[in-house]
Amino acid sequence: MKHDIRVMDARIEFEDHAYRTPLKFGGVITDKVTLLNVWVRVRARSGREMEGFGSMPLGNVWSFPTQKHTYDETLAAMKALAERIRVLLLDFDGFAHPIEIAGELEPLYRSALPGVQQACGLQEPIPVLCMLVVASPFDAALHDAYGKLWGKNAFQTCGPEYVNHTLDYHLNDDFRGEYLDRYILKQPKPRMPLYHLVGAVDPLTEEDIPRRLNDGLPETLAEWIRADGLTHLKIKLNGDNLEWDVERVVKVDRIAEPVQHSRGVAEWCYSLDFNERCQSVDYLLEFLMKVNERAPRALERVQYIEQPTARDLQAHPENKMHKAAKIKPVVIDESLTDFESLQLAREQGYTGVALKACKGQSQALLMGAAAQKYNLFLCVQDLTCPGASFLHSAALAAHIPTVAAIEGNSRQYCPSANASWKDRFPGIFYLTDGTIETACLNGPGLGIVP
Repeated sequence: MKHDIRVMDARIEFEDHAYRTPLKFGGVITDKVTLLNVWVRVRARSGREMEGFGSMPLGNVWSFPTQKHTYDETLAAMKALAERIRVLLLDFDGFAHPIEIAGELEPLYRSALPGVQQACGLQEPIPVLCMLVVASPFDAALHDAYGKLWGKNAFQTCGPEYVNHTLDYHLNDDFRGEYLDRYILKQPKPRMPLYHLVGAVDPLTEEDIPRRLNDGLPETLAEWIRADGLTHLKIKLNGDNLEWDVERVVKVDRIAEPVQHSRGVAEWCYSLDFNERCQSVDYLLEFLMKVNERAPRALERVQYIEQPTARDLQAHPENKMHKAAKIKPVVIDESLTDFESLQLAREQGYTGVALKACKGQSQALLMGAAAQKYNLFLCVQDLTCPGASFLHSAALAAHIPTVAAIEGNSRQYCPSANASWKDRFPGIFYLTDGTIETACLNGPGLGIVP
């Protein structure tokens, strides 16, 4: 294909930021983040070259949960893996589309994991999910360079004039003859609501604040709703304390209801995230029953539930979601690492898919196509992505037709990492009536200029 590219150079850097307030998920509290920034230079068959940029938080707490290793040890492993992926990318000497390059290299990235594990002295294998997170800014930089090379937004370069294969090559025969562009909007949705995170240790009321930060940002839930006009709230739950989880949802609803009514807002949404902590689907079913008993309107407002039980679907075939999914969409998240895991999730009763930029632009586009084909609920989720990584995540949500909202919480927990981006993309980093402006996410490449 005349638009194919090959990789000429790749360089990386790491960028550290402290959190404004701690964030608890999966039973672990984190208060800092390291970004992996990647620049990749590519060449067209004509000899013309272009550089692209990608960035992603190295979310080791989420992608490499472990009881045997410290935060610093898993972070060091991800940094070592980043260097190994950089070398493997440079070793790829063929011409192809970024999605095809990602498909060719992923098996090599996976095969590199044992060596990195041994070199870092780890007792536990590095998860595939962890590898996807590290590889994602390389993939983003490739798509960014590719789009800029041809003067197109990256989401406009997935049709037959650019890619070499139809979707059945990447997925299965259900997609025979189809190209990826049929599942992508050529222009982004102009505005989208933003899901605000209500973390498990976040203060809901004044009484929950031992000492105010007084840094100019809201601190209670009611203050956040009023300041940003929020209509979408994502509630983090523990998954191992039924009474606390039910009470948390009830309390959030009791706080939100009078504030929303005072604003004249009649409809708003919740999503629920247990971060795989529920021991069984029975816990989820009992939770939903009790929420319905205590606050039926709160349950009505739930738009979807993120993966409630263990991420190893094959090891826990008993955790079938069919009954729960009849009540609300249940989306696969941590378990989604490839098309095969999506198919297994469907068999086990999951009715939705959570796309994440941190698993790679290429994979997100392919899984987004598969979810639409199989009529699954679709959402795009966050990894406390600041700056360029949030622009990337927002663009993904804005270009996938059936995604209704964007998730983004770096403005809450890590606003310092957004500082250099806010003036360049004010519509993205400043909310209006609970929404952000996504019409601007249509520039060349991923539209990101570091």
